[in-house]
Amino acid sequence: MHGLNKEQKTIKLIQMKKAISTLSIVRFIRLPFLVLMLFVGVQTLLAQDSTIAKTPVVKKKSLVKNTFEGNHIIDNQTVMVPIKGTFEFDIQHRFGTVEHGWKDLGGLFASANMLLGFSYVPIKDLQFGFGATNDRMQTAGTIKYSLLKQTKNNTMPVSVTLFGNMVMDTRAKNSALPIINIQDRMSYFSQLIIARKLTENFSLQLAPSFSYFNNVEGYYDDAKIIQAKTNNGHLAISVAGRYKITEGMSIIANYDQPITQHPMNNPNPNISLGLDMKTSGHDFQIFVGNYGYILPQNNNVYNHNDFTKSQFLIGFNISRLWNF
Repeated sequence: MHGLNKEQKTIKLIQMKKAISTLSIVRFIRLPFLVLMLFVGVQTLLAQDSTIAKTPVVKKKSLVKNTFEGNHIIDNQTVMVPIKGTFEFDIQHRFGTVEHGWKDLGGLFASANMLLGFSYVPIKDLQFGFGATNDRMQTAGTIKYSLLKQTKNNTMPVSVTLFGNMVMDTRAKNSALPIINIQDRMSYFSQLIIARKLTENFSLQLAPSFSYFNNVEGYYDDAKIIQAKTNNGHLAISVAGRYKITEGMSIIANYDQPITQHPMNNPNPNISLGLDMKTSGHDFQIFVGNYGYILPQNNNVYNHNDFTKSQFLIGFNISRLWNF
């Protein structure tokens, strides 16, 4: 400001003060805007990071429950596997056929087949079992595994379960039972069970199966088979259904159709109808049908009861469950 008179200096000072005041106002106005922009930027970055890091939420599938009431439906297994930790005790009984009427009281006084067995579910969807029957003095080990389960939204429209067993004939060797080694005592059964709960009351399942006997019936000479009456392997298919009539009672039905044709002694199909009564810890089934055995491979290969000739019989299944 050298060279300026007093008046000019005063004017210059006033102008400088105005400029400083204007700059201060601009800075005051711009500061909140910068802070706001910084806040928005930080929030945007955080939102982007959150979106990147966020794990997609997978909704838990809602499964269909109680497709059937228990493990058994007359002469077949159902698609059901009990919950983990379930111990089950089973009694299965088949009387003689009713064709002789009052002579044997509708088969009640005739020879009967019975099986006592138990099973356990050590881990989810996997069940092991063991049983023994007076028919041919056989013992059986079983395994059952749930592969797929029907969902309520039909992303999985059916339930699928695998069932299998390994059976040993423990009778003593004789001329009618030419057993050379332990393999001759063994038979096997495997089944793929496909089921759908169509309504709250109605369920249906389809189950193709394969039975295999190491030692088959035939004509023998010096313990060597000359001609087999049946093949070692046998294919069959089963259709079973349940319709609930009350909360604890259902009508149950079952049909088994042999597929394999053998050289002779071809088995007959089976048709069964009965009632299933369920409580919290018990499952009781009573029915009539023409399968007289209990183990599935014996029924599929050796059933010669003919329902067209009234060769039906009364049977029942009792199951008792505990959970540990």
